Amino acid sequence: MAAENGEEKLIAVARHIAKTLGHNESMAEDILQIFSNFDGRFSREKFVDKLTTAGQEEDLRALDHTIKSLQRQISHYVASEHSIWSDSADSSAFLDCLDELISTVRELSGSIYAGAYLSRAEDLLQQAMFRLEKEFRLLMERGGESFELPRSYKNGNGVLTENNSNNLLYDDSDEDDHDDSDSEIPVAQPISNYDVIIDAIPSGIVNDLHEMAKRMVVSGYRKECLHVYGSCRREFLEESMSRLGLGKLSNEEVQRMQWNELEVEIDKWIKAANVSLRILFPSERRLCDRVFYGFGSVNDSSFMEVCRGTVVQILNFADAVAIRSRSPERLFMVLDLFETMKDFMPEFEYNFSDQYCVVLRNDALGLWKRLREAIRGIFMELENLIRRDPAKAPVPHGGLHPITRYVMNYLRAACGSRELLELVFEKSASVVPSKDSTSSSLSVQMEWIMELLESNLEVKAKIYGDTALCSVFLMNNGRYIVQKVRDSELGSLLGDDWIRKHTAKIKQYISSYQRSTWNKLLGVLRAECSPAGANVGGKSMSMKDRIKAFNSQFEEIYKSQSRWIIFDEQLRNELRISLSNLVLPAYRNFIARFQNTPDVGRHAGRFIKYNLEDIDTRINDLFQGGNGSAGGRK
Repeated sequence: MAAENGEEKLIAVARHIAKTLGHNESMAEDILQIFSNFDGRFSREKFVDKLTTAGQEEDLRALDHTIKSLQRQISHYVASEHSIWSDSADSSAFLDCLDELISTVRELSGSIYAGAYLSRAEDLLQQAMFRLEKEFRLLMERGGESFELPRSYKNGNGVLTENNSNNLLYDDSDEDDHDDSDSEIPVAQPISNYDVIIDAIPSGIVNDLHEMAKRMVVSGYRKECLHVYGSCRREFLEESMSRLGLGKLSNEEVQRMQWNELEVEIDKWIKAANVSLRILFPSERRLCDRVFYGFGSVNDSSFMEVCRGTVVQILNFADAVAIRSRSPERLFMVLDLFETMKDFMPEFEYNFSDQYCVVLRNDALGLWKRLREAIRGIFMELENLIRRDPAKAPVPHGGLHPITRYVMNYLRAACGSRELLELVFEKSASVVPSKDSTSSSLSVQMEWIMELLESNLEVKAKIYGDTALCSVFLMNNGRYIVQKVRDSELGSLLGDDWIRKHTAKIKQYISSYQRSTWNKLLGVLRAECSPAGANVGGKSMSMKDRIKAFNSQFEEIYKSQSRWIIFDEQLRNELRISLSNLVLPAYRNFIARFQNTPDVGRHAGRFIKYNLEDIDTRINDLFQGGNGSAGGRK
């Protein structure tokens, strides 16, 4: 008994020391914990027992009364079948009860003798938070129901108009009326380049959501609050994408699409991405900032969780297009996506600038780079197509080869997007081209394709077996190439020197043609006469033999070359004039000499098959094509 009395006195002294030195309950408990660590007789349980028996009954009765009172009030709201926020008085009273309960739990958490009361208060707080979570969800859904996407976007014309009967468009020049409490919540300003931002949830409901979120976060129910908020807003964005016509397509579905189907989907994608990045995402950012104002980085993490699925949906579609087969026909589709992503990169930078969203921004940048590589790959495939184009049957009559028309029209159309292609083929997008550089990367790329095409045509020309027809073929295709270059952006890319060089090549083909076709004929006409006759090709020929040889050769040239084609009218006329100037003077001189030959005399007419007009007429009938027409070009 004496030992017990001594222990009680010792504990009383320790308790007195703790109360004297401790400025608050928490400090006192820390001091008692030190005593407990020093001697087992100073255990926390013994101190609590002594404290509760030493005059704390009155405080505990007050706590019990407070908890019971809160339990009656909160249980009434928890059990209610109607939404608490359907009545502003109820919602205000419920929040007051929550504030008192949260304060009570906080006080009890620092007490060393109210364990049972703390457990009761925490159980009650859990029930209240479950009901608050339900109310939070109901308000989120109710706010979403009042939203209607502007008809202009539903119709897909890409022009935002303020035709919403629910007045849910936000204009930075016309703020909605807010309650006084709303002044405490910062209103995120819309991007300065755009006229409107959507209020997806009415301002009054946003204020209620903020108050509810504040209680849930401070009570340790942040995860539950963010889950409800995120699921509701993700559902809203998914519905918006559906209204804009952008479905969730797998890579396999995109790969199986026909070209015309894919073009339609790309058009939908561009419009949906435009609305998302310039209207929906900024609006979601504004909503997150207002609902979770004052909660640290909660607004940033919540915004990322809300938008991530929609961003992934947008990026995945473009990625699926980028990894499709690299046939040249896909160039213009991929260029559209590349240009769209280039235009959208500032929006990705603006909307997803915080640390939580950096992954989304990097994903967008990665997609843009993959689209760039896809375009490069398409040009590599074009190069392979030119290399692999076989030199089988020659094009009839030395005309324009389909590969020439295809490649030149393709390049001409592609250069309509010159600025984009310059960006694609620049060695490094972050490196400024050297001032000493005379050719851009795109110019080098075009020169290389032109070189491949010319080499391919030279191989194809050899299969004709006729030097003159080979020259006509190269003349036709060379002329077409130069004309397409001169009349498009290719001209400024390849430069005047390239055009002059290839114009000179065409003149070389003309010279080659004239030599192979007309030199032998002119040799017959120009051979000098002698009493023994002329020597042509190592054979002695009389004037009669020469006129016969000329008639025969000219007839053969006319029969074959009147079926040949020179598609360019200017080139055709220039070549005819050149031939007339070459042949007619020589033929005129020959006929004059022939008529003065003693053994011909007055019988010259029997040997002269063509007069000068006949020669000129037949020369002007050359290169008309098999059906009497030189044919056209496209």
